[in-house]
Amino acid sequence: MYTPPPFKPDRAASLAFAQTRGFANACAWDGSRPIASALPFYLDYADDGTPLAAFHVARHNPLVRLADGTSSWLLAVNGADAYVSPDWYVSPDQVPTWLYQAVHLTGTVRKLSDDELAVQIDTLSAKFENWLLPKKALALQTGAGAHQIARLMREARPQAFLNEEAFLNEEAFADEAAVANQTNQIERIVP
Repeated sequence: MYTPPPFKPDRAASLAFAQTRGFANACAWDGSRPIASALPFYLDYADDGTPLAAFHVARHNPLVRLADGTSSWLLAVNGADAYVSPDWYVSPDQVPTWLYQAVHLTGTVRKLSDDELAVQIDTLSAKFENWLLPKKALALQTGAGAHQIARLMREARPQAFLNEEAFLNEEAFADEAAVANQTNQIERIVP
C-alpha cells in the first residue's frame, strides 16, 4: 500500500487496528486474474513474534485452491474513511483528498490441520461472540470433540497467513461429497 512518508504507520498500532477490526478482504492471484473475498479473521503470533492471521474461506471459494503455502496473499483491512474538500482548508491552492484507515498484511497461506482448525474455530467464534455481550457466548465444544467439530466445519475451512514457512495438511473424509453438496445448496440460496 502506498503511504506518503509523513504518514509512515506505526507497526504495533497497525497490528492492533487490524486485530480490533477483525474483518478484511483477502486477495490472491490465480495466474490470470485477482481473486478476493471479504473474511473475518484474528491475529496470533509465532514464537518469534511474527504476526499470523487466521481466517475462514468457504470450501468452494476459488481462494481455497490457491492456499498452496507458497504464493503471496494480501489481507486488506479497512476502517473509516472520509472525503476532504479543498475548500475546507484555510490556505488556497489545495486539492481534494481522502482520509482513511487501512492496514495491508501480506504472506503465504496454507490450510490448517484439523487440530489447528478446532482451535481456530473456537478462537474466531469467541472473538466475535464477545461483541454480542451480554448475549450468552456460543458453546462450540460438544460431546463430539474438537476433531468432530473440525470435520463439520470443512465447508468453511480456515486458512492461515505465514510469512516464512508453510506446509499443507489436507485430509479427505468419507462424507466430503455430502458436505460439498450441502454447501453448494447453501451457496445457491445466499444472494
